[in-house]
Order: sequence, then structure tokens, then C-alpha cells
Amino acid sequence: MTHDLITMGRVSVDVYPLQTGVPLEKVESFGKYLGGSPTNVAVAAARLGHRAAVITRTGEDPFGRFVHQALTGYGVDDRFVTAVPGLPTPLAFCEIFPPDHFPLYFYRHPKAPDLEIHEHELDLDAIRAARIFWATVTGLSEEPSHGSTLAALAAHPGTTVLDLDWRPMFWASPGEARARVGRALEHATVAVGNLDECEIAVGTRGPRDAARALLDRGVSVAIVKQGPRGTLAASAEGVVEVPPTPVRVLNGLGAGDAFGGAVCHGLLEGWDLERTVRFAGAAGALVASRLACADAMPTEDEVGHLLAGREEAGR
Repeated sequence: MTHDLITMGRVSVDVYPLQTGVPLEKVESFGKYLGGSPTNVAVAAARLGHRAAVITRTGEDPFGRFVHQALTGYGVDDRFVTAVPGLPTPLAFCEIFPPDHFPLYFYRHPKAPDLEIHEHELDLDAIRAARIFWATVTGLSEEPSHGSTLAALAAHPGTTVLDLDWRPMFWASPGEARARVGRALEHATVAVGNLDECEIAVGTRGPRDAARALLDRGVSVAIVKQGPRGTLAASAEGVVEVPPTPVRVLNGLGAGDAFGGAVCHGLLEGWDLERTVRFAGAAGALVASRLACADAMPTEDEVGHLLAGREEAGR
């Protein structure tokens, strides 16, 4: 099977409180969900009707088995998900303080198995054949994942997306991250990141300056997410700015992954940049209005309904 999208990198089991506005030490009940940014992007794309797979690694434990069950349940190909003996499947806890405070606590010790992706294990033929390949900056943070991510990006002949995905707790310093991001950008055609992530990547957080700097690094499309200020996207054809889609925020975690899956949807459908970013913003907004990440990924009809309702309200 040829895939529309293959993503590569982080996976986790997200353990989210079922009470909002409560510090973690006082939470009494939790829900268990599939997590990890590139994993969720694959789920988002599958929910939008595409053939998606993820390259990642888990522990040989019940949480690893849950990852496989969840992926197949969402229609994501799990053939490239393998176990690492002796390392536990990562967990991620969060606190939920709407509308804009969602602290994350990662349990990825002594080392996350998704950083143990070796180049010789990659199915480079499948990666080359996929219509889009998606990688993340977190995958550059340690070896052997760093070298494997670069090899996969370099092998793909078409659309390659680099999710700037800056998580400071995974890095020794911002300078180390910037150097490695620079090398990865040489093999990317699309870059996606928020203002903090753009600053790490290219040294500036001004949206237009950051987009211009990313284009100067060689990408064809630069997408800069600005939270409540919407999204700026740039290509050789020009700059588009799309306002945010207003929703009542329940949990902002996962919104960026829905955005990423929807960007891939627009690229696969051949949409213009403005339509792609507008659709992606609405997909992210829908997930922000829901508790979970992977479970919350919307269908194309749901996103279309939200956009249609907004257009009707604006008349």
C-alpha cells in the first residue's frame, strides 16, 4: 500500500484529568488517550480520509499494546511501530486550566523509545513512495533518532513537512536545537511552527520576518501559527493571513496536531494556501473545544460545518 502520509517521531499515552481547573495533585479521575504530536497528525489525516502511517517506537508493555490498538482503531497503519526492550512507553500528564493554561508533564525516562529509531530499520522505499513525509524537531534531539530523521527527510523526493515542535525540556540548549533545525530545513519543503518555535528555528518571532527567513532557508511554504491572532502563511506567491476560528476552549493540547493533519489534507487535495490554512485553523479550533487529542480529531464534514456556520454568522 502506498501511503498519502507517513509521520515519524514522538508517541505517548496521554493521561488527562477528567476535572478542569483542578491542580494535578487534586485530580481524582483520568482518561487514557493516544498522544505524541506526529502520531496525532497521522490520526488527524486518517480522520480526514487519507492513508496514514506513523514511524515510532514503544515499550514492550501494556501501554505499547494500547498504542497499536488505538492506531488501528483510528485507521492508521501501525506496521512501522516497533518495541524497544527495556524502555517504557512514554506517558504525558497535563493540567487543564481553560482558556489558555495547559501545563504538560512528560515521563520519558530513562529514554523515550521513539528516540531509538535507527536508520537501518527505516523502510525508505515506503517513505519515498508516500505523497507526504512529516518529521518533527523533537526527533532531532537525540541519536539515533536525529540521524534517522535527517535520512528519511533526505530520502523523500516530494513534499516533506518539518514540524518545528520545540519542547525545551528535550534539549541541552536552544543553540543546539537551532543548529539541528537548520540542517533539517535543508530537506524540508514545508515548515510549520508557532512563534516560539520559529524563534528557535530562525532567530526571530516576528511572523513576517520568521516566514521570510524560513523561505530563505529553502522551504516552499512557511506557516506561522500565532494563537489568538490567527495564522500567517507565506510562499513564493505571497503572504496570506487568516484570523482564528472562535470557539470555547476546553483543552488547547492537540489543536496544533489537528492543524497539522489538516494542512496535509489541503496539500493532498491541491488546495491553495489560504484555503488550506483556513481549514487547518478550524480543525485546530474544534480540537481545542474538546478534551482529548487523538479522540477529538475532526472529520472534513465537521470542519466544513464550523466554517459554514462562521460564514453565516458574519453575513
